[in-house]
Formats: sequence, structure tokens, C-alpha cells
Amino acid sequence: MGVDGIVGDGEVEGREAELYNKRRWLKRRERWLVVLGVVLHAVYMFSIFDIYFRSPIVHGMDPVRPRINPPAKRLVFIVADGLRADKFFEPDSEGYYRAPFLRSVIKGRGRWGVSHTRPPTESRPAHIAMIAGFYEDPSAITKGWKANPVEFDSVFNRSSHTFSFGSADIVPILCGALPHSTSRTYPHSFEDFAADASFLDEWSFDQFQSLLNRSNEDPKLKQLFLQDNVVIYLHLLGCDTNGHAYRPYSSIYLNNIKVVDHIAEKVYNLVEGYFKDNQTAYIFTADHGMSDKGSHGDGHPSLTNTPLVAWGAGVKYPRLMSSGNHSDYGFHFVDDHLHDMPTPIEWGLNGIERVDVNQADIAPLMSTLLGLPCPANSVGNLPLGYINLNKAEEVEAVVTSTKQILNQFLRKSQIKQSNSLHFKPFKPLAQYSSILDQIEDRISVGDYEAALKLSQNLRSLALEGLHYFQTYDWLMLMTVVTLGYIGWMVHLVLHVLQSYTSLPENIFRKEQVVQLRNNTGKVYLCGCLLMGILFTLLFLEHSSLLYHAYTAMTVFLWTQIFSKYWFLKALWRDLCGRKFSYIIKILATCAVSIVILEFLVISFTERKLYTWFFLIVGVVASFHLFFSIPWRSGIPIFLWIACWFLSIFTLMPAEIPDNTPLVAASGAMIIMVGAAARWLDLHTEGHGYWLSITNHGMKKPRFPMLFHLQALLVALSSVMVWLSTSHRTQMQELLALHQLINWSIAGVSMILPLFSATGLLSRLNSIFLGFAPTFLLLSIGYEAVFYGAFALVLMAWILFENALLNLSKVELSSTSIKSVKSKVIVERDNRCLQLSDVRIPLVFMVLFNVTFFGTGNFASIASFEISSVYRFITVFSPFLMAALLIFKLFIPFMLVICAFSAITKLIRVPRPAYYFVVILFSDVMTIHFFFLVKNTGSWLEIGDSLSRFAIMSAQVVIVLLLFAFTNIYTKDIQIIPIHLSSRKAMSRLKDSGLFLKGLAVIIWKLEIGRDGYHELKAHLGTHA
Repeated sequence: MGVDGIVGDGEVEGREAELYNKRRWLKRRERWLVVLGVVLHAVYMFSIFDIYFRSPIVHGMDPVRPRINPPAKRLVFIVADGLRADKFFEPDSEGYYRAPFLRSVIKGRGRWGVSHTRPPTESRPAHIAMIAGFYEDPSAITKGWKANPVEFDSVFNRSSHTFSFGSADIVPILCGALPHSTSRTYPHSFEDFAADASFLDEWSFDQFQSLLNRSNEDPKLKQLFLQDNVVIYLHLLGCDTNGHAYRPYSSIYLNNIKVVDHIAEKVYNLVEGYFKDNQTAYIFTADHGMSDKGSHGDGHPSLTNTPLVAWGAGVKYPRLMSSGNHSDYGFHFVDDHLHDMPTPIEWGLNGIERVDVNQADIAPLMSTLLGLPCPANSVGNLPLGYINLNKAEEVEAVVTSTKQILNQFLRKSQIKQSNSLHFKPFKPLAQYSSILDQIEDRISVGDYEAALKLSQNLRSLALEGLHYFQTYDWLMLMTVVTLGYIGWMVHLVLHVLQSYTSLPENIFRKEQVVQLRNNTGKVYLCGCLLMGILFTLLFLEHSSLLYHAYTAMTVFLWTQIFSKYWFLKALWRDLCGRKFSYIIKILATCAVSIVILEFLVISFTERKLYTWFFLIVGVVASFHLFFSIPWRSGIPIFLWIACWFLSIFTLMPAEIPDNTPLVAASGAMIIMVGAAARWLDLHTEGHGYWLSITNHGMKKPRFPMLFHLQALLVALSSVMVWLSTSHRTQMQELLALHQLINWSIAGVSMILPLFSATGLLSRLNSIFLGFAPTFLLLSIGYEAVFYGAFALVLMAWILFENALLNLSKVELSSTSIKSVKSKVIVERDNRCLQLSDVRIPLVFMVLFNVTFFGTGNFASIASFEISSVYRFITVFSPFLMAALLIFKLFIPFMLVICAFSAITKLIRVPRPAYYFVVILFSDVMTIHFFFLVKNTGSWLEIGDSLSRFAIMSAQVVIVLLLFAFTNIYTKDIQIIPIHLSSRKAMSRLKDSGLFLKGLAVIIWKLEIGRDGYHELKAHLGTHA
């Protein structure tokens, strides 16, 4: 007997050691898989720019000098940052126009129009389009405040000297590396959003005036001004700063337009008085506009339409409007704006010809006015409607611009041919030299119209050829990356099936394991050989390192999959042996999952779909619980109300209007929600349903007054919202005391949840109240109410899962024991994944994506409302402001993940299992968005398609980081298991004398089964 006992103990110890080693192996594998996922998504995200948006910059072309005399000796280039075209041209409420000087120029001595830019409508890409003549790829938005990552040619480069004055965020980007430049910039501390920023524009003019006056005493400086091909650049930041702080319809912004107009007049008078030669050309424009809510970045017309006024040497005089003035009717600009769209009547300029341009057309315009070669990478079209040239000179100027674009095409063709094993030329330009000869022949005989037409046709073909070589590797890259995404998803599925389900022990036999090990080496050898062959081909074609990375990822993943061939074969054999109803259940689950994921994909463009979703889910889930729960409960009604309340927000406008009273009132709503949750936590101990999520039976909290402190901080944050906003609207400086209080409230409130009770409901309620003050201080409108409504839905989700758990017929404890006996590699207190568990990652995906679009449009750059940070900081600091904005957007995400983590603890499923299923679902959406990325059509659509793909690609990292951060708050959550909950309920029933009634109720309500009955009987003893 003793020997048997010793042997039995040895077997148990051996089994425990084996399971311990398997769990350690699983931990290492999980970490490796997470690292692989992060690297894979980072690498494949770059593939979008290789496939759709390759950099247009190419070096090695010779400049093409114009064969005309320069119309001007110098150029004054004035850029009003953030100036909208409509606000510039339209009159004020009293009927007076805000820019009287520039209107007099339009009517008497110059030309005008609208300059159409394209997303990203940010200062750096827009300035590069104006001075270099090309559009950076959309990834340039990430470099908005950085110096140029790639050297490129520009009008400033070609000038003999450039004098620049303005913002320290813009001027150094454009002129910092130029040896022939003189710059003056103000410090960042001047850019205060709490003050009227028009003084920044006055500062720029004063610096220019001071330098010009000093040149009268400095011969060297005077010589710099007097030489030919000089550019004077003034960057006026006032409209942009005031637009962000006070909105473009505010009196401060509109008054800033008058300031800009007055500065343009003073610059004109100063320059003309200094040089006195009438050889100066002037161009006034803006880099981008400003949305109604004070932001920019996307492709809305208020952002892409900017004013353009030119006058001076070499510029045509105004021309009266006539029906035949435009020969290019139907032409679309880069912002998808149709040419010849009528000028608004309120602008008062209907009688004067309007000449619209693409923003990149400004670069060849400035180059031609100065007689300089066009920037080497310019793709702009010379706007002949502005330049005062005769017919022969017009043709020569257009031919010069066309040859420069053709040189880019020839250079790209040469580079690609030298690097390709099998080169495919662009056939339409195979005989380009003969077209050039025809143009020269037409010019020599004076047939300028024919020469102009041939030149324009050649330019169009050259642009098509540039696009051809931009997308030369499109098919190969799309194939490799698509196979990589599919391989990653298959690899995830296999990992989840092997590590978190009961399948491995059910379908494997020992002889299969041996055979598997013998064949794995052969699979890896074949994978290495294939990778070596592909690397050799890529090396011979001088492909970039990223091409090698895409290929390596794809081959590695499929090698991993094929190395599990025997598991796949055994899995197929197991499925074939199952009942047909089980197969139907699997297919139905997959179909429902795909439908929900496709719904999420569509919701990126139709956010109102969430309204219908929550209306339907609220009804269906409520009725399901109503007919399933055997006791009277208000949970179904609460779930219904919570879902319907949240459905309202996706009907709200994406651009959140300011509503400070609503934000302040939201603090009261948040306190009431928290108080209701605390009441439930304290007064529901009589029902077994609540025992697993409340704090009963656990240690008393260390800080019983914590809830009151958190409620006080929420109320105080509401008060500070009101005070801080009232100071800013009254143009008063944000007091240092207010800033200190706001920062202190935000910091302290997020630490307090760590000291709350460890019950599920207690901790989640504390987390909800802990992040509320920060979210309120960063809110400007209805998103503050969304925070409370969203928390109600998360609470409803937890109650729903807890109800399903209590209604389950199988105890988690017995499932856990079975998993240990069958040697499945899960923690002792966890159970294996089941097919029905797919609902939890799906609900998580829906709620996670609702936070993207519940309060606006996360995929739109302009949705980042910068004014929401003014309660913390007003002096311009792009990185700190961006960090605050991103943190605000992530707060609802953290609430979702905290609830998600609590549910995994509640139902005893390993959280990594659900994490990998979430990533799998995210990648189903990612690969869909991968094929939806656009590089043609409206740039609003192009920018949105790119941002959607980027969001989903980054989700693997976002979710991982948020899991790690929120684990600080959720790791201490304690859950009372169902079988222990039943014991506590029995104890209370025993003490109250309701033994037989309690026995019947518990068996009926909790359905604990035969084992539970014996456990109950043993606990009640003779009373049973």
C-alpha cells in the first residue's frame, strides 16, 4: 500500500514537472509570437509606401534653363499660414472686405485665383509643393515638424539668395540647409494660443524692415539685396495660430486677415521704395486652410482651397471675364475641384477672370518669373494665365517645364533598367526624341499653337511614365505581402488551436509526434533554400532592404506553417470524424465572425451603422437574458438602455462642436454612474449572482473613503473646465495656478485606482472614475457624455457575461481539472477555449472600434482637436500637445481593455489566447483595408484609405501596449469562483434557516450538477 502511494506521488510530481515545463515553453512562445507580430506589422506597413506611395524624388537630372529673358529680378513670396480662401475673399458682416489692398491689386494690377492643395494639409508638405513643385507621399504627415529627410531641389535652392522671416517651425525646414540664405525666426514661446497671434505677423515684417534698413549701412548686405534672382519669403503664422485657438469664424481670426493684408501693403511699399526699378514680382498665398473647428490635415474644401494673388514684374494685368476665357473646361484639380466652378457671388469678383492652379504649379510660376530652371523634381504645370509673355515666350517656357518633367522620367527609366533582370519599358514614350524634334520644328516655323499642344501632350505622357515607374513593382509586392498576411493569420490559428484548446491531446498519437520531428528539418531546409533563391534575385535587381524583409517574412511564416504539416493532417482527420452538426456550427461561427468584421470595415466610412447595431443588439441581448435568467432581474433592462444610449453618439457630427456647459455637466453624470456602481458593490451580497464580481468575502479596502475622493476630483475637474475655458474665451492668459491644478488633478486621479478594493466591480469603477478627470479636462463637447455612456455599455457587457457564466451547466472548476488531466498547456485556474468563446473577442473588436468613431472620425487627421489641450498648455509645443491628444483618444481604449481583462479573469480563460484571436480578427480587417488603399481619385479618399489601413496595422501594437499599461490596474482583480460563490450562498442560507428552500433554489438557479449537489450536501451536513 505504501509502495503504491509512493509511486502515485512520483507520477503526480512527474506530471506536474512536465506541465510546468510546457507552460514555461508556452510563455516563451507567446513572447516570441508577440515580437514577430509587431515586427511583421511594422514591416508590412511600410509596404504601402513601396506599393502605392513611393517617394517621387529622383536625383541625377541636369537642370533645364529657360530660353527666355527673366521677367523679374526678384520675388517677394508671402505665405499666410492657415488662411482660408472663403474668409479671405468674402466681406464681413457690415459688407466691408477684409483685404482691401489685395482686392485693389486683383482689380487693378494683378491676377487672382484659388490654389488647390491636397492632403495632408500640413505646413511642411504644402510648402514643399509650393517651392519644389512636387507632392510628398502621405507619410510626410509624420514629418510635419521635422527637417527635410531627403534633399530635394527648390526655388530657394536655385535663387542667388533667399531672405526668410517667420516661424521657427517652418523657416529652418525650408532654408536651414541653404548656404545662400539669411533667416530670422522667433522662439517657440511666442506661439501662445492664449493670446492674439497676429503680433507674430507684425514681428516678421518688422524683422524684414529692420534688415532692409540696415542694408543702407552695410554694403555687403546691400549687395545681396541688389543682385538678380533674389527671393524674399515672409511666413505669417498668425491666422493658423488664431484659427487653432479661436476658430476661423472668430473675430480674432477674421481681424488677423486684415493684419495680413496690411502687412502685404507695407511690404509692397517698402520694397518698391527701396529698389525703385519696378522689377519685383509678388505672390501672396496660403499653405492650407482651416476647418470650422480649428484644425487641418484632411481634404475638406475649407482646407484645400487657399487664396492666390500675383502682381508686379512679369505678371499679367486683370482681364474681364468672358465665356471663352477658359479652354480647359472640365479639368479637375488635385483636390478633385472642378475647374470653372462659379465664383461665389459674395466674393464680388465675378467680373474679373479667375485663374485657379494646383499648389505645385506655384513653383514653376516663381521659377519662370525669375528666369530660373524649374526645381528638378517639379511636376507642376506652368500657369500661363499669370505670366505676361508673348506667344513665342509662352511656348518656350512650357517646353522648358515639359523637358524638366521628361528628364525625371528618363532618369527613373534608366535606374529601373539598370537594376532589372527583365525590364519592361514604357512604350508610349519609346520615341520621345522624335516628339521633341517635332516641337522644335513647330517653333522654328512659328506654329506656336501646334508646338504648345505637342508640348502639353508630351508632358502628360511623361507624367504617366513617372506613375508607371512609381508602381513598377506593384504586382510582385502585392503578392508577397498578401501571402505574408495570410500566412500570419494561419500561423495564429494554429498556435491558438495547439496551445489553448483541448485538440492537441485528442488528435495526436505518439507515432505522429516522432514522424513530425523527422520531417520538420526537411521543411526548414526547403524554406531556407527558397529564401536564398529569392534573396539572390532581389540582390541582382538591387532591390531595397525592405523588399528583402517582405520576402523573408512571407517565406518564414509559410515555412512555419508547413512544419506543422502533421498537425494540419491530424486536424483534418479529426474534423472528418466529427458529426455534421459540429461542422455546421464551426462554419456558422466563422460566417458570423466574418460578417461582423466586414461590418466593422464598412463602419469606417459609415459610422452611423453603429447606431443600428446597438439598437438591435440592445433588444436581442436583453430578450435573451430576460428569458434565460430564472430570477427577476433588472439586468436585461439595464443592458437595453445602455446600448440604446450609446447608439446616439454615432449620429452626432464628426466635428465636435464646443459645449463647455455639457462637459461640466458630464462630470455630474459620471459621479452618478460611479455612485450606482458602488451601491451595487455594497448592497448585493444576498444574491449568488453578484458574488463573483463584487467585493464581498474579500479583505476590506485599505482606503474606505477612496470613492469620495475620486468623486471630488471629478467634480473639481468639471469646475476647472469651466474656469479654464472662460479665461481663454475672454482672451485672458491661462493662469499658472489653473495649469498646476489641472495637471495635479489628472496625475493624482490616475494613481488612485491602484489603491481601490480588488473586487471586479470595485476596481473597474475606480478605474472609470480615475480616468474621468483627465478625459473631462481634455474634452470640448459631447465626447464627455460619451465617456459615461460607453462605461455603462462596458458594465452591461460584464453583467451579460456573468449571467451566462452563472447559467452555464459545466462548472469551471471541473473543466479546469479536466484540462490538467489531459495535459493541455493552460494555467491550473484556467480552462480551455471553446467555440462559443469567439463572441468575446468579437464584442471586444466592436467596442474597440466604437471608440475610434464614437466621438468623431479617428481616421481623419483633422479630427485631432488641438483646442482640447489648452487647459494644460497654451504655448505651442507640438510633441507635448500631440501626446495629450493621443492620450485622450486612448482613454476609452483603456476602459475597453480593462473590462476585457476582467472578463477573462471572470470566465477563467488565459488572456493571451484572446489577445491572439483579437489580432487575428484585426488582420482580417487589415488585409481588407490593404486592398482598399487608393492612390488615384479624390485625395480626401486617398488620405482616408491610407489612415484606415495604418490604424488597423498598428492595432497589434496599440492593443499590446494598452494591455501592458492596463495590467497595472487589473492584475490585482480577484474573482470568487462559481463553486466558492455557491458555498458562500449556502452558508448564508444555512444561517438564515432556509435550508431546503436554499438547496432547491441554488441547484435550480446555478445548475451546479451532481458534484455540486454532493458538495452542498456535505456543507449543510445533517440539516440536508
